[in-house]
Amino acid sequence: MKIAIISDIKSNVYALKAVLEDSKQRGVDVTLNLGDSLYGPIAPKETYNLIRQSQFVNIMGNEDRKILEASLEQLENDVLLKFVYNDLGEEVLYWIQDLPFEKIIGGIYYMIHGTYFDDSQYLLENNDDKKIIELTDNIEATFIFCGNSTIPKTQTLSSGQIVICPGSVGISKKASYSILSVEEDKYSVEQISVDYDYESAKEKILLNGFKSNL
Repeated sequence: MKIAIISDIKSNVYALKAVLEDSKQRGVDVTLNLGDSLYGPIAPKETYNLIRQSQFVNIMGNEDRKILEASLEQLENDVLLKFVYNDLGEEVLYWIQDLPFEKIIGGIYYMIHGTYFDDSQYLLENNDDKKIIELTDNIEATFIFCGNSTIPKTQTLSSGQIVICPGSVGISKKASYSILSVEEDKYSVEQISVDYDYESAKEKILLNGFKSNL
């Protein structure tokens, strides 16, 4: 079985399309999305539509939660938040509300955006083996998938567990994601970087009235 792990799309529908095409060519069976999907200056609603169409397994990230919990004062004072909120509409807010904070699949695969204790925290960056195990609340899953970082990384813990961070689909000039291939008692991990229509994404940011962060 081939599992694609993606995270931090950040409303970059152009990057997501490229990842979907690449993963299809590689024969991926299922895609797990670790959150922070819609908050960004490019195309929040269009990204949402593609996510729903693609039937990912999704969890919530800290920026998804930021959209959901936005107050009137925050919407007035945060131009990007207001843009995202208005572009998405009420239907999408209900969808975000239903997203889980974490998800365990078959007792083997564990999905989390940040850490068990804080969805804005980094799991792999600057943490040693003991700290990582602590931050997952000693979850017993064989494979742990975490997002919230632009740095793709795979780490095997002293517990024998494999932690995979796919990097970010939508933040950089190339889209990053991971593929976990599992066959009986064997596995392999690929960290993949994909070209996408970066110029169109940049133009869309400027058209929406923001400075490009790509």
